[in-house]
Amino acid sequence: MKKESKERGNQSGKGPRTLNQVLIPEPPKSSKNIFLTILNWLASPSKKLRLNHQILVVAYFFAFLFIALIGYIGYYVAFPAKEDVTSAYNPRKNLFSDKIIKGQIRTSDDRVLAKSIKSGDKYVRNYPEGRLFSQVVGYDIYGKSGIEASANYYMYDTHSNIFERVIKDLKDEKNRGDTVYTTLDYDLQKSAYDALGGYNGAVVVMEPDTGKILAMVSKPNYDPNQIADIWDELNRDEDSSLLNRATQGLYPPGSTFKIVTALEYIREETAWKNFKYTCTGTTTVDSVSIKCAGNTAHGNLYLKDAMAKSCNCAFVTLASGLNFTSFRKTTKELLFNSELPINLEYSKSRFMLDGKSEKSEMPQTAIGQGKTLITPLLNCMIISAVANGGVMMSPYVLDHVESYDGNMVKKFTPTIYKEVMTEKEANTLEKMLVGVVEGGTGSALAGLKHTYAGKTGTAEHDEKGNAHAWFVGYSNVKKPDIAICVLVENGASGSGVAVPIAKQVFTTYYNKND
Repeated sequence: MKKESKERGNQSGKGPRTLNQVLIPEPPKSSKNIFLTILNWLASPSKKLRLNHQILVVAYFFAFLFIALIGYIGYYVAFPAKEDVTSAYNPRKNLFSDKIIKGQIRTSDDRVLAKSIKSGDKYVRNYPEGRLFSQVVGYDIYGKSGIEASANYYMYDTHSNIFERVIKDLKDEKNRGDTVYTTLDYDLQKSAYDALGGYNGAVVVMEPDTGKILAMVSKPNYDPNQIADIWDELNRDEDSSLLNRATQGLYPPGSTFKIVTALEYIREETAWKNFKYTCTGTTTVDSVSIKCAGNTAHGNLYLKDAMAKSCNCAFVTLASGLNFTSFRKTTKELLFNSELPINLEYSKSRFMLDGKSEKSEMPQTAIGQGKTLITPLLNCMIISAVANGGVMMSPYVLDHVESYDGNMVKKFTPTIYKEVMTEKEANTLEKMLVGVVEGGTGSALAGLKHTYAGKTGTAEHDEKGNAHAWFVGYSNVKKPDIAICVLVENGASGSGVAVPIAKQVFTTYYNKND
């Protein structure tokens, strides 16, 4: 009786209950019972553990997706968004013009190159320096080009006083965009522009150790203030005046390419110092006839002498044993057939030899003829790498961004692209290029206050023998100040036409900086 009474007491809830009694309820017959069933199910340790694990997996998955989305949005705002705003193909490129007056473009010495002025009920771009900077600054109508494109994002941003912005927004007035300061030097730009004179061609001037572009001239050009009126004419122009020849023009490099050929030779031939050749003015290599300029017989030459005299016969002879695959690799390192690290429109330079090429293609290639093509910009980058101990810097044309009232917004700094040759290789090439100036085809630069190194080039480009004139070089050899590339279309002689242009630019630089 006592046992039966105890069991009844437990069932009536008056006595202690076991865990199993709590976790195994009777089938639910009402909402209250359903609620109790759910509570009991949640109280199950094993089921709760499985539930927590599943919840955690799902939670982590969605957290990962959320973080990835935030990261992508941040990346897009920082990088692709800027590219989209600068793209000439973006139909929304002028979206910000409803709220912001596009900012100015200025030289490093504070000359205004582009600004927005009121014309009726809208703002239009005005270019105070006209043709002088037309190609590098670009245009902002019927698309965008030059700095007008690459810096569009910054000029359509505004960092003016917050209170001023709020007031203008309330008045539905436009805020002023930020001002972009370039690395361009007015005096050097004008010197290069004037020195090029009536020739078509390009001049690029940059600092070898920073990549900072100080001048970029291209001719023929146009007056950007009149571009709306002459647009159709410019697009029909056979001289391609809209083309920035400095970055987009492709030309056979002529003898300036002997710098690359010499680099490949000293890489492949351990006994390159023993190279010796007797030039008679003409030679035939791999069934290809080659002659030196004017059929000049240069006589006995070492490699340094061959570079100084720009002896074609010597270079095609030393190049006859070069490995095509290795040669292509060297040119690839020097950014032929490659993207360039610059935010301006450009063309890829071309080197066509590979392991499948015929031997008969090497002679012309070795002296910068044949199918090889290069832009003046890349030629300037290569000579800058020689000047900078083998390190190639990424060229850049934007120095910093300021709000229109003068507060610093962003500063651009030099960036190393990569070491494209060893310091020893660069020093070896430098000695050869000093010889070009001291006793070779670049002698017009000899005897000046500062020391110079460089290479001339005369590049035939048609069957009539018409040739472009080249010069690449740098000043103050022990601690280089500036590097230059001059390309003169149909200028015939690098030493006679291109070197004097470089000399005038060098002189302007030192008159200003000494």
